[in-house]
Amino acid sequence: MKNLFWILLLVNVILYAVMQGNGFGLGEQEVQPQPELHGDMIRLIPAPQSTPAKPLPSQGTLSAPAPVSAPAQELSAAAPVAAPAKSVSKADHRADAASPATAKPSTEVCLEWGDFSGPDLARATAALSAMQLTDKLSQRQVQRDRGYWVYFPPLGNKAAVNRKIAEIKALGISEYFVVQGRGRWQNAISLGVFKTKEAAQSFLHGLNGRGVRTARVGQRTSKLRATIFMLDGVDAETVTKLTVLQKDFAGSELNTVPCALTR
Repeated sequence: MKNLFWILLLVNVILYAVMQGNGFGLGEQEVQPQPELHGDMIRLIPAPQSTPAKPLPSQGTLSAPAPVSAPAQELSAAAPVAAPAKSVSKADHRADAASPATAKPSTEVCLEWGDFSGPDLARATAALSAMQLTDKLSQRQVQRDRGYWVYFPPLGNKAAVNRKIAEIKALGISEYFVVQGRGRWQNAISLGVFKTKEAAQSFLHGLNGRGVRTARVGQRTSKLRATIFMLDGVDAETVTKLTVLQKDFAGSELNTVPCALTR
């Protein structure tokens, strides 16, 4: 019994020693202090977040580009994004058709101007020659069954005709025609032949303003030949000049015609 007591005591001493060495002490266990924390060295690492999809801009609206990384910039420079197509309305088409850069150039026109005979024929010929129309100008002859003329009635003899011619030349009238053949109108002096009575009266009115007093307007029933001038492919400037010139020839008509008629 005595030996058993000492054996148990020895076992208890060994167990106590082992427990003290492994930190299982009760009340006498020493707590190790933690090292001091340095707040200025602490960095918070944010949790990764998924980038939300960027909404596509609505048509016709451009938004400022978001900053991109260097690789993304290189990629966008290599493959530029095409701009959205511009819609074209009917009004745009009408405006383009109406802009100067897209309108068709004005085309040349063909004209005829007449009828002319007597003094007016000589004046019109001289005016057209001064315009130097060269190969654009031609003429054709027409015959009228009836017309009107401005004239001095037949004079008694050759001497009276010469005196009358001297008088009208003194008034600045150089275009006239003396009827030479025998008959009712022998020694009459024609100052101009016209297609209409109105044109003849207008011409006579102009002569009255220059001092002519005894000239008359009469109807001619004999065949009358007249000249019509044809102008092929003249430009707008020439048309304007002819329009102004036509006003100096009472009863004349300046009309646009198909170019097939002037060639």
